[in-house]
Amino acid sequence: MRPLCIDLFCGLGGWTEGFLAEGYDVIGFDIERHDYGTGSYPAQLVLQDVRTLHGAQFKDVAVIVASPPCQKYSYMAMPWSRAKAMAAEIRDDFWKWYALNELFVQPFRIAKEAGVPLIVENVRGAEPWTGPARWHYGSFYLWGDVPALMPPNKAIKNSRNWWSDGAGNLSATTGSKSLKRRAVSAQIAKIPLPLARHIARCFKPY
Repeated sequence: MRPLCIDLFCGLGGWTEGFLAEGYDVIGFDIERHDYGTGSYPAQLVLQDVRTLHGAQFKDVAVIVASPPCQKYSYMAMPWSRAKAMAAEIRDDFWKWYALNELFVQPFRIAKEAGVPLIVENVRGAEPWTGPARWHYGSFYLWGDVPALMPPNKAIKNSRNWWSDGAGNLSATTGSKSLKRRAVSAQIAKIPLPLARHIARCFKPY
């Protein structure tokens, strides 16, 4: 039998590609299908809100990985006055703080219910709101059951050249909600294959 990995907030499947390469079966969960003409998700995809999942259904998996949305964390880490004002507003309002972190904490709940290891990836800007990460691989910060032995911190965000469309700066030629802009953002946020394969090897049960 091949070990099973559950990939929450699976996006384009960065975690999944690494686990597949190491001989796992993978089931990904996301609220939407992320296909921007760059290829579909590489494993079984379930379109479901992670808040509706219960860990009891994952008791036989080897490991759960997750990459909750990072946009607000990243924005509030910026030096802009509007970003600072948003952060101050959330700090002063418990329910806004709860809403900010609601999706981040879901993988921890699910993994605890399942009784299986968990790796959560997000951005450095999440740390003021979620607590310090246990490790980072370049700009990819990790929480949860991070292995003691990790690869050197030499990675950067995926291919910054994605921001060029060949005719100039992408941000100047496309709207912030355009399909092309979303594709670029998804590629930059995709888990690097060396990191995904390392984590997969660490949790492989046989």
